[in-house]
Amino acid sequence: MEVLMEGIILLSEGNQSIIPTFILLRFSEYPELQVPFFLIFLSTYRITVVGNLGMIIIIKISSKLHMIMYFFLSHFSFVDFCFSTVVTPKLLQNLIVEDRTISFSGCTVQFCFAHLFGVAETFVLAAMAYDHFVAVCSPLLYAPAMSPKRCVLLVAGSYSWGVVCSMTLTYFLLALSYCKSSTINNFICDHSVIVSVSCSDPYVSQMLCSIIAIFNEVSSLVIILMSYIFLFITVMRMPSTSARWKTFSTCASHLTPISIFHGTIHFLYCIPNPKTSWLTVKVTSVFYTIVIPMLNPLIYSLRNKEVKNTFTKLVFTKSLCHAT
Repeated sequence: MEVLMEGIILLSEGNQSIIPTFILLRFSEYPELQVPFFLIFLSTYRITVVGNLGMIIIIKISSKLHMIMYFFLSHFSFVDFCFSTVVTPKLLQNLIVEDRTISFSGCTVQFCFAHLFGVAETFVLAAMAYDHFVAVCSPLLYAPAMSPKRCVLLVAGSYSWGVVCSMTLTYFLLALSYCKSSTINNFICDHSVIVSVSCSDPYVSQMLCSIIAIFNEVSSLVIILMSYIFLFITVMRMPSTSARWKTFSTCASHLTPISIFHGTIHFLYCIPNPKTSWLTVKVTSVFYTIVIPMLNPLIYSLRNKEVKNTFTKLVFTKSLCHAT
């Protein structure tokens, strides 16, 4: 992140003498709902933190969950936790204080990290789909195909590509000119709202953002769709009905967050529509940045028997310790 901060400093010394300040409008058009919104988002964030960190801890301490599937799931939970933490605390602050400003550096850093974890989550989901495909379609080749080293490389590649995408887009945002004070009609420093308050032509930055978003969506969805197409064909050939239902149940817990996550990304980035209202963008952004990170651990914990059993044992053991 040192490169990012150096870029901000160079920006202030170069084509701008004063670093701009942004004002986040959040949901200011509904002043009577500020307190209810605060309570709802605070509760949601608490569930997100407890759910995702709890998932990571359960996977870490339970030897039964030291498998490749849960290795990916722990990183999925980590990305969700980080993604929500980048956005939600600032939103909560803006809902209860009058000063809704955010510095240019703060806005840029928030965008950079949010995009990093968003891209990382996209490809961690793809890696999880590939893991399911190999486990079902080529069980005899699973050990060499999904070796610990290869899984670490898949996860490291997801984070690395997230860094490349976020730093590239941030660089082009820093190259734009901004007014001394601008109003952002959202609660998050997203790419679309940042370029909307730019005083210079954002065509290159917008085009690059669309290209990166479409590439990430297409490449990850191709991996996911191909994995599940072959997986579905293999499952339908299974002679045992119970085995088929068991496999479908396991895949359903993965397909649900995939559908929600990619559906939202598709709406926000891959189908830009100038007629889309800012309220719709805000609601979609809330769903993408706050609701989805809360839902994912609930979906996996409620549909995963091993996770539920481990959680029950931990709670039961802790209760016995307190009783004695």
